[in-house]
Parts: sequence; structure tokens; C-alpha cells
Amino acid sequence: MPKTINNNVPALSNEGGLGEYLAQIKKFPMLDAEEEYLLAKNWKNTGNVKSAEKLVTSHLRLVAKIAMGYKGYGLPLNEMISEGNVGLMQAVKKFEPEKGFRLATYAMWWIKASIQEYILRSWSLVKIGTTTAQKKLFFNLKKIKNQIAPKTEGDLKNEHVSEIAKKLDVSEDEVVSMNRRLSGKEKSLNAQIGEDGDEWQDWLVDKEMDHELKFAQNEEMEQRKDLLKESIKILNDREREILFSRRLNDEPKTLEELSKLYKISRERIRQIENKAFEKVQKYMLNSAKSKNLLPAN
Repeated sequence: MPKTINNNVPALSNEGGLGEYLAQIKKFPMLDAEEEYLLAKNWKNTGNVKSAEKLVTSHLRLVAKIAMGYKGYGLPLNEMISEGNVGLMQAVKKFEPEKGFRLATYAMWWIKASIQEYILRSWSLVKIGTTTAQKKLFFNLKKIKNQIAPKTEGDLKNEHVSEIAKKLDVSEDEVVSMNRRLSGKEKSLNAQIGEDGDEWQDWLVDKEMDHELKFAQNEEMEQRKDLLKESIKILNDREREILFSRRLNDEPKTLEELSKLYKISRERIRQIENKAFEKVQKYMLNSAKSKNLLPAN
């Protein structure tokens, strides 16, 4: 049997199997909004450990579901779940129910941060000193690849490499290299079952969790939209118009088009765009931290 923390919160161990753990966490009931709020208030006001345990155990399936999204990095799933559980417990500790959003939405930030930190520590190709753009490539390549070239195996086509490099602001060589390394890891992943190619872990996590994860993702997206709306207000009219034209429109305008419109050089347009983006990014990050929406470093 998996080891337990305070007798109620299961923890993965080398002795216990992953399948046994996943089966066990399915037994914990999910909470409705009112019950979650009352438990969170009780934990925050009185330090009642039982309340904290219920908040944790009701979200263990969420951790497992999120961890499975990182299977392509070739690391042990049980280790990623364990790291995600640490993030979940940190989220419960800092959760403020008065903020008006559900624990799942807040916990997602912590769970993902814990898992990603573990991946960065474990993968030799992402070391200290790696640029922000390269880390962004590491964590977003699979998603973008599935959008523009689904079911593609092996090397990407040149046009797909160019598109990804442009989206993530990295070189084409970096895209090719990262794709090959990630593809190499994926080949050693879990055995498939059934004709649809599903992996056995996917069968063990409750499908009910899909709804919970989708709800949390939707709520998180709304929060990000609100932060973006707030941050846009700090820009002057020209910065705002250029940023929208270049990065927020469905059909971005070219530097040449904006250069003619504003009667300034293309390089100056690029400078204004980058400066505006940095302002917005900094404001959103500080605002998210001040609202206790991000894990503290």
C-alpha cells in the first residue's frame, strides 16, 4: 500500500505501484464550491489539519491529470506526480478563499510550477543559464507542434520549423534540436493499450477530472484576460496600438505597414513593440504576485 501522510493523504513510494496509487486517489470525493470554501476558511482561521487534508485529497486527481500532460519529457510519471503534490500542498497552505476563485484554479499555478521546476532540474539540455526563450520552447514545442503538424513523427518540415521559431522567438536550429531530443524521449514512453493507442495511465485517472481541469483552465484564462486588460491601460496610445497590431490581432500587421502608418522606421516600430510588451509583461507578473496568484520564488 502507498505510504500516507497524516494517515489520510497518500504518497507515492517505490514500494507501491503507480496504478495502486491512482486507484486509491479516485476514492477521495470531489468538493462542491460551498464545501471547499468552508474547509478553506476553517483551515485558514483555525489551522484545522483535517480540513487541509480534505482540500488536498480532493485535488490529487487534478495533480495526476496535469502531470500526465508532461509525459513527453521522458521522466518518471510517479516523480512528476510527487512533485505536483508538493505544489498542491503549498497552494492549499496559501489559498485565500475570499479571492472568489476555486482552489483548482489557484493550485494549477503551483502544481505546474513544481513539475516544471523538477523537469528543468532533471533534463541536462535545460541548464542554469538557458535563456527564457529556450525554456519557453522546451515547454511549448509539443503543444504548438500538435496545432500546426498533428501526428507528425520525426523531423518537422521546414515551413513548420520556421513558424515555430517565429512564434517562440528562437532560432530554427534550436527548434530542430529540441524536437529531435523530445521525440527521442517519447519513443521510450509507456506501452500502449487498445486499438486507439491510449496509454495505460490514461485509463487509471478518473475522466471526471477532465471537467475539473477544464473548469480550472477556463477560470485561469479569464484571470489572465483581466490582467491583460489592466496592464494595457499603462501604455500610451501609440504603444497600445502597435502592440495590438503586432501581437494581439488575429492577423498581425507587418513592420512595413506600421512604418508607413506612423511615418517612422521599421526598427523604431520594433523597439516600441518590444518596450510595450515588456511593460505589459512586467505589470501582469507584478499584479499576479500581488493578488497571490503565482507561486512565490
